[in-house]
Amino acid sequence: MNSTMAASSHRIMLGPLVAAIDQGTSSTRFLVFNSKTAELLSHHQVEIKQSFPKEGWVEEDPKEILQSVYECMERTCEKLTQLNIDISNIKAIGVTNQRETTLVWDKETGEPLYNAIVWLDLRTQSTVERLINKTPGRNKNHLKHKTGLPISTYFSAVKLRWMMDNVDEVRKAVVSHRAMFGTVDSWLIWCLTGGKSGGVHCTDVTNASRTMLFNIHTLDWDPELCEYFGIPMEILPRVRSSSEIYGLMKICSSRKSGALSGIPISGCLGDQSAALVGQMCFQDGQAKNTYGTGCFLLRNTGAKPVMSEHGLLTTVAYKLGRDQPACYALEGSVAIAGAVVRWLQDNLGIIGSSEELEKLAASVGTSYGCYFVPAFSGLYAPYWEPSARGIICGLTQFTNKSHVAFAALEAVCFQTREILDAMNQDSGIPLTQLQVDGGMTSNKLLMQLQADILCIPVVKPSMPETTALGAAMAAGAAEGVSVWSLNPEDLSEVTSEKFEPQINTEESEFRYARWKKAVQKSMNWETTEPAGNGNGESSIFSSVPLGFFIIGSLFMLVGAKYLAGNN
Repeated sequence: MNSTMAASSHRIMLGPLVAAIDQGTSSTRFLVFNSKTAELLSHHQVEIKQSFPKEGWVEEDPKEILQSVYECMERTCEKLTQLNIDISNIKAIGVTNQRETTLVWDKETGEPLYNAIVWLDLRTQSTVERLINKTPGRNKNHLKHKTGLPISTYFSAVKLRWMMDNVDEVRKAVVSHRAMFGTVDSWLIWCLTGGKSGGVHCTDVTNASRTMLFNIHTLDWDPELCEYFGIPMEILPRVRSSSEIYGLMKICSSRKSGALSGIPISGCLGDQSAALVGQMCFQDGQAKNTYGTGCFLLRNTGAKPVMSEHGLLTTVAYKLGRDQPACYALEGSVAIAGAVVRWLQDNLGIIGSSEELEKLAASVGTSYGCYFVPAFSGLYAPYWEPSARGIICGLTQFTNKSHVAFAALEAVCFQTREILDAMNQDSGIPLTQLQVDGGMTSNKLLMQLQADILCIPVVKPSMPETTALGAAMAAGAAEGVSVWSLNPEDLSEVTSEKFEPQINTEESEFRYARWKKAVQKSMNWETTEPAGNGNGESSIFSSVPLGFFIIGSLFMLVGAKYLAGNN
């Protein structure tokens, strides 16, 4: 009796709840927050399978992505019921997503016309080179004045162009006016608001700003950019703010999550913008670094877009309401961070889990002069060098897998140092501490290494789900929902853990200089020697695959050790 009374009184105290769908590159989550305290009440996570049909290609199944969202919602609703939390208390749902990943579907059947091409994918390299070659002075920044972005394989326009050129189903659907294009947010919102039966085809300014089709000054699709890439504007979603009611959830009533039907979807932010909001970086100059599949450092630059002179991107940070001004950010993007852990686990098999990586690296406490540049998808900021490939250098007979593990963690930190240096140069005001979030921040050794390599404190919030929190805040604050106040005085105090630098600056600078030397060795590795692959693209992969190179190197080390022992 007492426990029931306690549960019911607890339920009354909770106040309005807000949920968030967090659809990332490697997993999907559904999370429910208390809008008054920002406390995470319950969540569920499902891994997403990535497929690599050819070297450099990265795809995901749009139907699996959607199914993972349904499963996460279903399981979370079951958990809430077990906790005696009333699902009808959820007043709004926000969406945050992996950015740039490109989907095309048939608006009449609701079926995807091809797999989602993931942001990391490299198949469009020859398309990118062709586009750059036709610009005046072969300038990769030719469109930057409108988009804030260099012409790169990273962004959606070239992926969409590739689909239109190489996938018959996509080409036919575009010609017959049945095609819809969207990033992951558009696909999910369209499906969750009814799909082919009245689904809402929209995106928000933050996701649109990552397509290379969006003018970051006018905050709309740009006819000249669309013409440049040969993209018909009719297939594009309508661009909305990051915080407004887009449509209402429609879910089968037989599901436990059927209780979510009729709830407004009222927040939408690309994952890195969502983390900036979740870290409450609302002031000009505030910054955060997210360690996920990649690594993304964003610094709020206020109501005016700032163009970088040092290889950073200019992007829309958020627009929290239809009538609110847009805020902009400078962004340093690193393609491979957490993905290097997955690679060590799945491709080389030297660890069984991410936790094991920390133990392995901690067991030696040094890379012993070994440096790892994980340029699996070329180098992103600040170099934007697609010809680079991953290397491990500085190997000796003494090097073992623990040193390689340590070097992998250091690589994440060195890459962050490079983009932080670029950001400090662009802004002229060096950051005095770095706010961090994302899955990899649970690795305490990584956080300490990061503080040591940056020579500034690293601050990690105790509630790590800042990306989902940002989407929930945007949804809860939307006009017509208004259960979450974004006024500075109303925002919850965040408890955090601080990592102070523990090594001297000279040692840090020495290690960083060696890293930069290794980066130079990784450059100009690939050439675009024509080698038809049957898809209308030249192959850019003319070198021995990285895995064979490393395994061959390790065999040579073992052989040398064996011979030395016999002499």
